[in-house]
Amino acid sequence: MIQKTLQSIAAMCCGALIRKQDGEVIIQGVSTDSRTVRHGSLYVPLVGERFDGHQFVVPALEAGAGAFLWQEDHGTPPEGPVVIVKDTLEALQSLASSYLKETGVKVVGITGSNGKTTVKDMVTSLLETKYKVHKTEGNFNNQIGLPLTVLAMPEETDIAVLEMGMSGRHEIELLSSIARPDIAVITNVGEAHMLQLGSREEIARAKLEIISGMKPGGLLIHHGDEPLITQVLAEPETKKPEGLQTFTFGTGEDNDDYPTGMMFHAKGMIFTSDRHPGEGFSLPLLGRHNVVNALAALAVAEHYGLSEEQIREGLAGLRLTSMRIESIETEHGVTVLNDAYNASPKSVKAALDVLGDIKGFSRRIAVLGDMLELGPREQEFHAEIGQYISPDKVDMVFTYGPLSTYTAEAAKSRLPKGQVVAFTDKAALIESITKEVTHKDVVLVKASRGMKLEDVVEALKSLHSRDNDLRG
Repeated sequence: MIQKTLQSIAAMCCGALIRKQDGEVIIQGVSTDSRTVRHGSLYVPLVGERFDGHQFVVPALEAGAGAFLWQEDHGTPPEGPVVIVKDTLEALQSLASSYLKETGVKVVGITGSNGKTTVKDMVTSLLETKYKVHKTEGNFNNQIGLPLTVLAMPEETDIAVLEMGMSGRHEIELLSSIARPDIAVITNVGEAHMLQLGSREEIARAKLEIISGMKPGGLLIHHGDEPLITQVLAEPETKKPEGLQTFTFGTGEDNDDYPTGMMFHAKGMIFTSDRHPGEGFSLPLLGRHNVVNALAALAVAEHYGLSEEQIREGLAGLRLTSMRIESIETEHGVTVLNDAYNASPKSVKAALDVLGDIKGFSRRIAVLGDMLELGPREQEFHAEIGQYISPDKVDMVFTYGPLSTYTAEAAKSRLPKGQVVAFTDKAALIESITKEVTHKDVVLVKASRGMKLEDVVEALKSLHSRDNDLRG
């Protein structure tokens, strides 16, 4: 974490000390929450529409904070080591940007409609075989979370892997200006945030903001099967660093790297690619889309000089953020594919492909909940999922939520009668699915986070072995 004198902190965030003698106070770490303040840390009181952290400065000092920032429009600060700033959020962001510049750490920025967290985890696991790596934890990928991630970074870090999220235009542009990436990865352009942005073209423009703050000569690694990225790159309004390099990955053979072979097994995939034709890499993740995600991570690894053996070691040790097609084998013989963290049309189709590729189970059952924030075409997008369903992918479908009724209606023409059931009551859904599943079924659970379908996962995990003759 950042360790500086308060005088250095003031200079890095464009602030001013009230008392010169406070400049020698040593700061270790930063917190924006008075409840998580550590001894000697800097407390940054942020201001929002419904909260103002300035009212918690005194409790933060009592909890051990070494100093605090104070926004100049808030009157006289309480007693204690303080740095006066124009805006506390901007000061936090400036502090993080200055810290990255001082440490000289290399930065890999990752964004995309789907798969950015998975690629972040892959890149980190690979790079850790050779370097000291610091990555975004959880969902700390916005205008507050990214600076806090940076300021928690040990000074001896070699490479920072930073996830960049957004809900509208110019948000990633801000994050890119803070992080100044050496490498930027765009996993894909989907339909998430259609409500805010209105079109996939605008989503592509928002994602490509990641290159606006890149260092000169930076490398953009992007999904080459997505023509919108190429289109927006060519637009004169797109801000690009001098000497931008590009690398494409995808399924098409015109990409710089693409899969040349894939084998499926219960716990993941074995694959080869055009640039890695040898004996193949073992990926402990399910799905063709994750092989494509892995190609993006391999491109980062190659750029930083990892050997094939280090890549193999990194993939073997991959640790994923939870609820992203997590395969759970219950003690009752039911396998649950838990992907209840998020959902968009592209990611739901990819998850259904995973279900279709899995063999050796009695039945393949999909539990699909609403996909949120899709804008005025949300009903159409849900119906498209139903039309995508087919007997070679799914044997039975349960849907949950008012929007998913459109999925169910479309799916009824694709599956035998009685194999599609729609619910708007979660308790009724859980009762039905837990009565239905039997030994050796595989159940995919997929929905937007707001639908909280992890409740279904927990219900399936807690079934008693005597129920439904689950032991066969």
